[in-house]
Amino acid sequence: MRIVITEFISLDGVVQAPGGQGEDDDGGFAHGGWSHPFFDEKVVGGAFDDATKKAEALLFGRRTWQTMAAAWPDRAGDPFADRMNAIPKYVVSTTLGEDELTWNNTTLIAGGEAVARIRELQAGDGGGDLVVMGSPTLVRTLLSEGLVDELRLMVMPVLLGGGKSIFPADGGLRTLELTSTAISPAGVHVCTYRPAARGQT
Repeated sequence: MRIVITEFISLDGVVQAPGGQGEDDDGGFAHGGWSHPFFDEKVVGGAFDDATKKAEALLFGRRTWQTMAAAWPDRAGDPFADRMNAIPKYVVSTTLGEDELTWNNTTLIAGGEAVARIRELQAGDGGGDLVVMGSPTLVRTLLSEGLVDELRLMVMPVLLGGGKSIFPADGGLRTLELTSTAISPAGVHVCTYRPAARGQT
């Protein structure tokens, strides 16, 4: 499976709490729900719909999984919600127990085994994608380990002044190539990147 990252992201690289107040206020983050003014069904919603249609499974960090698990099961009957609820899901956590996996079709990956287990999933059979939404700590690890096959960023025209990022801060140089882009009426740039071929600068 290809590992595909899908993120709402501000111009200054913040991905924290795009969905609503109280989603993640770590560090005193006060702008929860910042993505809402820039959402549209066709371009931004279409990018998410396209990602889930190609997904064989979803991969989450604990906090993002818990937020999703609290929201999607109650939306049954909506085609996108039905897809989210039915698709296989993996959650990486050092604290969740098997008895807490209340969202349908979820498998726990222990935090200490995450990189090895995700490498196995990536190398396994199946032609679909393993799609990651949110989950900034997990995404930083995947980028650091060279496990990301595609990075789909919905870059929104807003500065948030600080917050959680998906990008490693390890001094490593990682060259990407832009494979597609679309612009919404609200000025959101949906940019799809893939790792550049070795030797390319």
